[in-house]
Amino acid sequence: MTVKLHGFWYSPFTLRVVWTLNLKGIPYENIEEYRFNKSPLLLQYNPIYKKTPVLIHDGKPICESMIIVEYIDEIWPHNSLLPADPYDRAQARFWVKYVDELISAIEPFLNSISGEEREKARENLWERLKVIEDWCLDDKKKLYGGDTINIVDIALGSFVKFIEIQEDMFEVKVLQSERFPRLHLWFNNFKDVPVIKGNTPGQEKLVAFGKCLIEKILVSF
Repeated sequence: MTVKLHGFWYSPFTLRVVWTLNLKGIPYENIEEYRFNKSPLLLQYNPIYKKTPVLIHDGKPICESMIIVEYIDEIWPHNSLLPADPYDRAQARFWVKYVDELISAIEPFLNSISGEEREKARENLWERLKVIEDWCLDDKKKLYGGDTINIVDIALGSFVKFIEIQEDMFEVKVLQSERFPRLHLWFNNFKDVPVIKGNTPGQEKLVAFGKCLIEKILVSF
């Protein structure tokens, strides 16, 4: 049985799969892709979207980060990420979908040119995050899944980490602790889990690379 992962080391979507594989203790071969020169294998394995991450399990490709996470959880059911109860499982999938839809709210923040545009984008993002603060997280639980990491923690953790990087890149605070106390507490608990902490690139490295990547993207247009 062979497991390979095609991804970008800095990508929040690749991180979801990296975290899941390591939480399960699954050995895998990491194949680092390059944004501006993707490998022929990646394009072969994901001809529709031509994106990372792609998991290769016994020669068969699986695409899209959260689909990969669920696949891994089904194939290797130990340390389960999805609740056993059907209702709780449905709720978890609901919040995973909500988190993935938050990407549309952060794109205007990334693409804003003026301070006024960025402030407007931040307020829109605040509205979306307030839903998570009020309805998704419970301050009586360490993580969404209780004491252990759940599929919602994986999805939300990658997204919040991505916001944290943007905060340092643009010097704009989004995740204000007084505005989002539950989200702030939850993220501190999540990123301190040894497997997460040990498999997440350092903040300074991510910020430096992010600034460099944006410059390259702007030059390419």
